[in-house]
Amino acid sequence: MITLHRLNGQVITVNAELIETIESTPDTIIRLVNGHRYIVAETMEQVVELVVEYRRRMGIPSFLREELISRTVENEESR
Repeated sequence: MITLHRLNGQVITVNAELIETIESTPDTIIRLVNGHRYIVAETMEQVVELVVEYRRRMGIPSFLREELISRTVENEESR
């Protein structure tokens, strides 16, 4: 789980394992695999870093962390 902030300052906790995409439009929009969508105050880069740190703490192999970063960059470039 990672802790983020909605645009109104409300603190929310998101399951990092369910994040499907992160967009910057310029607001940061997080879409989960279950269809839920959250607009947060953190930048896309900050969210990615929080997810990477979460995965590091959970012991998820580095190649999966690299895949997450790669997918995020690809999504950003495809827009």
